[in-house]
Amino acid sequence: MFEKGLLKGKRILVTGGGSGLGAAMGRRFVELGAELIICGRRLELLEQTAALMRADLGGKVSVARCDIRDGAAVDVMMDALWREAPLDVLVNNAAATFIAQTEHLSFRAADAILAPTLHGAMYCTLAAGKRWIETAHKGVVLSILSTSTITGRAFTVPSAMAKSAVLAMTKSLAVEWGPKGIRTVAIAPGAFPTPGASGQLRPEGRDEGWASKNPLGRVGEHGELADLASFLISDRAGYINGEMVVLDGGSHLRSSGAEDLLQWTDAQWEKQRAARSKG
Repeated sequence: MFEKGLLKGKRILVTGGGSGLGAAMGRRFVELGAELIICGRRLELLEQTAALMRADLGGKVSVARCDIRDGAAVDVMMDALWREAPLDVLVNNAAATFIAQTEHLSFRAADAILAPTLHGAMYCTLAAGKRWIETAHKGVVLSILSTSTITGRAFTVPSAMAKSAVLAMTKSLAVEWGPKGIRTVAIAPGAFPTPGASGQLRPEGRDEGWASKNPLGRVGEHGELADLASFLISDRAGYINGEMVVLDGGSHLRSSGAEDLLQWTDAQWEKQRAARSKG
């Protein structure tokens, strides 16, 4: 689909890049010639993922252990990365979410979602942007959001709030940082199942026919998201700035994705809360 060297010479950091969609995007970036750094809290997972990519693709893949919820830790990571060479692209992929009745959320539970999804994305963006601007280095920030930024979404309210805030950041910085050679773009994926997300968002008891209700009758393939991400961070997308591209098969035009939960009983919610407390 793309020229083999589409991302050649690009140095890319993907947060939450050890698994799921972050790993899928990272793999595609390496295939297209990029140097990849994946960061997260679980060093063993990061190293396993990086080793597999190097073995399969032969590219340069390194890891950075970092809790992006901690702004000071993000600065330490960015300093270490910049000592070797500047980044060219930041992909804000790390996030957290789970379904819950909003009135039952503790402040701590809400913060557990807001911290990586909003604060982590903001810390990484500020840290990269500051360094790009100080050295007059062009850059791209790609944030992975959600169609809840368009529809809202019941029962995942902190996530919808956080993703909407990052979209506001994307649009705002497109104007403020665009003149400095920095593009900010975003993707709002629909259903792209991963083990982690499915466990949190689609527990036993939810509508099992949800995928067939998509206008295209299916869920997304990880390669489809990875290809779109690769285009948006490439020089070929150099005139796209401040935009969020929806990739959901048209699902958000039919539903916000949470209506089935309106039919859940108190017993189902109690079971879900008990399962989360055990986890």
